[in-house]
Amino acid sequence: MNISADFTPSPFTLNDLMKVPLLDLKAQYESIRHEIEPVLLKVAEDQAFILGPEVEALEQNIANYIGAKYAVGVSSGTDALLLAMMALGIGEGDGVIVPTFSFFATAGVVARLNAMPIFVDIDPETYNIDPVGIEKAYAKYKGDVNIKAIVTVHLFGQAAHMKPIMEFAEANGLHVIEDAAQAIGSAYMDERRVGSIGTAGCFSFFPSKNLGAFGDGGVVTTNDEELAHKMRLMRVHGAEKRYYHEMIGGNFRLDAIQAAVLNVKRKYLDSWHESRRKNAQKYNELFASQDDIVTPASVYEDDSSPLHPFTSLRFPHIYNQYSIRTPRRDQLMANLNEHGIGNAVYYPVPFHEQKCFADVPSARDAFPVADQISAEIIAIPVYPELTSDMQEYVANTIKSFL
Repeated sequence: MNISADFTPSPFTLNDLMKVPLLDLKAQYESIRHEIEPVLLKVAEDQAFILGPEVEALEQNIANYIGAKYAVGVSSGTDALLLAMMALGIGEGDGVIVPTFSFFATAGVVARLNAMPIFVDIDPETYNIDPVGIEKAYAKYKGDVNIKAIVTVHLFGQAAHMKPIMEFAEANGLHVIEDAAQAIGSAYMDERRVGSIGTAGCFSFFPSKNLGAFGDGGVVTTNDEELAHKMRLMRVHGAEKRYYHEMIGGNFRLDAIQAAVLNVKRKYLDSWHESRRKNAQKYNELFASQDDIVTPASVYEDDSSPLHPFTSLRFPHIYNQYSIRTPRRDQLMANLNEHGIGNAVYYPVPFHEQKCFADVPSARDAFPVADQISAEIIAIPVYPELTSDMQEYVANTIKSFL
């Protein structure tokens, strides 16, 4: 199937159907199983299942890759956020500024600590937190709550606009926690990788991530030695010596089996990123003539806007998700399902519309961008093993429907 971007195909028949999953982890596994299976056996033979040498090796591996001084392996991306906030002393009476459009954990961990999430709208092109919105929210709520931190989410694999955020945070004594769960290896315009810029960087190794484990896992990165030491204590219930607890922590330990798998996969990560970028570029070309589809912003285009500072294409989007937008999203989703094409909506309900946050004061503010994006966005397959024929089938099915 080799249909040009300018050709509008007729609707597909049942004989044309091709199964295209949103993500194919089996295809990835087949390509590296000869390396994965021996390390799994070694963990079984060593019978060292929690923390230990494999986790220490992964921590050094990730710290080197990110460009951070320290990395602390933890049990999940959610626990990475929770541990970072606990170690920074965030709790009751405190406020944390977060984007209203993200995975639930970004705001959920704030509420779990009895702190108050302060929601901010997002940039209409990158869907990352709006730096101007941060300043407005801080000015509006600083008299009501002790605002301690900003969480910047590098959504779908693209860096948020960190320069003005860091400048504002430093001027006002705020911590910056980078939620980089979807963005390991992505970088900002000055080529620093996300997770090495703020006070702490939080990553997820959930299986669907670009660097995915065989279950839950995560890591926190930081350049602060004291913070790293504190987080290492807190991930084992606040104890440096067994049964002697210096502080209240939790059980945030990373399993050795996950670290062993990740140590193998890490060396393939950049090539997987490049494949995702090529797939995204092909989609951009296939959708170029479609005025009713908004494709992802691959880079911040120029310096003319304070929200778009990128001038280098060296580290563009790493595409943990390739999400397009259309006002006919729900109908398109049904059509893709009928044609055997995997898809998902990240995310259908922003935080300010979630029932559990109904009593949060900032939920009553206006969020026009997040409201529009959440009603129009849909993710389509972009994983590295996606073939050209599969991509063309996906794109032509979408164009035929629209």
